Amino acid sequence: MTSVSVHHQVEGPAAAPALLLINSLGSDLSVWDPMVPELTRHFRVLRYDQRGHGASPVLDGPYQIAELAADALALLDRLGVARAHVCGTSLGGMVGLWLARYAPERVERLAVLCSSARLGPAGAWRERAALVRAQGTAAVAQTVVGRWFTPAFAAQHPKLIARHVAMVAGTPPEGYAASCEAIASWDFVDELPQIQVPTWLLAAEDDPATPPQHAYLMAGLIPGARVDVIASAAHTAFVERPALVARLLIDHLHGHPDTTPAPEPERARRGELVRRAVLGDAHVDRAQAHTSELTAPFQDFITRYAWGEIWSRPGLSRSERSLVTLSVLAALHHDEELAMHIRAAVRNGLTQVQIQEVLLQVGLYAGVPAANRAFAIAQRVLSSTDS
Repeated sequence: MTSVSVHHQVEGPAAAPALLLINSLGSDLSVWDPMVPELTRHFRVLRYDQRGHGASPVLDGPYQIAELAADALALLDRLGVARAHVCGTSLGGMVGLWLARYAPERVERLAVLCSSARLGPAGAWRERAALVRAQGTAAVAQTVVGRWFTPAFAAQHPKLIARHVAMVAGTPPEGYAASCEAIASWDFVDELPQIQVPTWLLAAEDDPATPPQHAYLMAGLIPGARVDVIASAAHTAFVERPALVARLLIDHLHGHPDTTPAPEPERARRGELVRRAVLGDAHVDRAQAHTSELTAPFQDFITRYAWGEIWSRPGLSRSERSLVTLSVLAALHHDEELAMHIRAAVRNGLTQVQIQEVLLQVGLYAGVPAANRAFAIAQRVLSSTDS
């Protein structure tokens, strides 16, 4: 397996822990610009252009993910970094998964943003490779970037969108096409249970390329993996919501959440993030807008203890906590809270079938009237969610 010497950039304190950032298909190292200022407060940030991208060498394809991973390892060797945190997005996340599986001694903690262990169909990727080789990357740039950002964000930031379209269009055609072929042959699902590196997976609610189901599949197979799904973001979530993603990433790389009680300010900050991830920004913003002098202590209480402590513990996944919460709320006839948490359960990846099964279980152990009432609420909420 031959590695190439990739173009790279190093920022942040020399004595800080190393963090390797691995970019996506069609992007260069500048795609990380929105998060780097915050990350360099904590880490020595190493970012680079993958082969065939940016200022790195372009080799004839097809590429393999293992070859791209060899480039990353060669860069760490050149920089004298024995072990680093690894954060990859999309194609970069695939490289990160390979490193965690086959070079775990080099990976401290892994973060996988908007990526997948298998991103078919393979034929579509090979067709895109053929199109780019025939017509250049400009032929796909507009469509690709259309999946990177939500329409609302794109409408508000036309100059940023134009820069990203130019970035994709400026990617060497062979590098882009050969990387498409790497994705076409990528199927890492059976390897995931062998990953022992602490892993965090981020998905975006509005991502059409790698929707949250991909992250939940990986989290179900990687021992101890955690998932966060954020709202109001698409495939390039860390550009659309850099402050939120940076905070979540830093939490993971610092080893949070754990079962050790956190200091009060940290608990409140963590609780705010988890509350927004589960319930959505719109809900939390409404609650905060209606906070009064009377209710402020209670809002602080639930942020710190419900969300900063219990919902942040690693023993259960977010989806498992949603299952428990729905059953308890239904049994106790807490209708308003039940409706809110059905919406949250959908955000956490639960399907209608899973919600149905929970409420059937409620009927068995808490009584038919409780389940009947809960089904009526679920019908109303899920119909509204689908519309």
